[in-house]
Amino acid sequence: MAHIAFIGTGGSVATEGRDNASFLIDAGSLILVDCPGSVVQKIKRLGRKPENVDVLLVSHIHPDHIYGLPSLVHSLMAEDRELDIYGSEESTAFCAKLLDLFGLLKAKIKYRIRFHPLRPKEEFRVPDVLIRAQDVPHNSSSLSYRFVFSDGKELLYSGDTPFHPPLFAGIIGIDYLVHDCSAPQRFFIQHPELQRMHTSALDLGHQASKAGVHTLIPIHIFGEFPFTDAEIWAEIREYYRGDLIIPQDFEIIPL
Repeated sequence: MAHIAFIGTGGSVATEGRDNASFLIDAGSLILVDCPGSVVQKIKRLGRKPENVDVLLVSHIHPDHIYGLPSLVHSLMAEDRELDIYGSEESTAFCAKLLDLFGLLKAKIKYRIRFHPLRPKEEFRVPDVLIRAQDVPHNSSSLSYRFVFSDGKELLYSGDTPFHPPLFAGIIGIDYLVHDCSAPQRFFIQHPELQRMHTSALDLGHQASKAGVHTLIPIHIFGEFPFTDAEIWAEIREYYRGDLIIPQDFEIIPL
């Protein structure tokens, strides 16, 4: 059985309880999705070995999603292994420059990096998982990722994303949706510019209900505004009646 293990569940501003959004998919292959800080220590806290990560998927190149990459490679520099990094062309080029800045692509580094730039709608396979990329609004480098597991179940991760009709049109009846849920609707009313970059709890619940999502997992919960998980839950439940999990950092969920 595949598992999703949350490294962080918050937005760009960390809180005492939520760090920047990132998670592991453990499904035969060990897939790291985004790479914020202290990721080596956090992977160990989740009971996994950082050196066993096979693939890193980069959703986009905002700092809270990628700034831990040099630390990850530096920590594993003596490991005679390879890491495959997938993302948009802009994301993979940025990752290469970031690692080169610290001299982490030199021949003396045993931990070797292979970059795989993706086009929108391109798919690739790692053992036991088919992964499809789709472009989404938020940043010019942004991609969402759809995972199709060997048992036929499917999960989509949106990264930071406003409501995007083409994305929801393509996930009717999906098993799991891990989606931006930055704040309750009242903050989107106070700060209308958020509508272009993120999704409110109310809108997420509404759209997930219309799409028939079986299990909704909100992520990227802001730390800069005063609200509680209970408010997020209540707003989503105004529309959505499927399974709802508001994950905590270091929570592991079977898929």
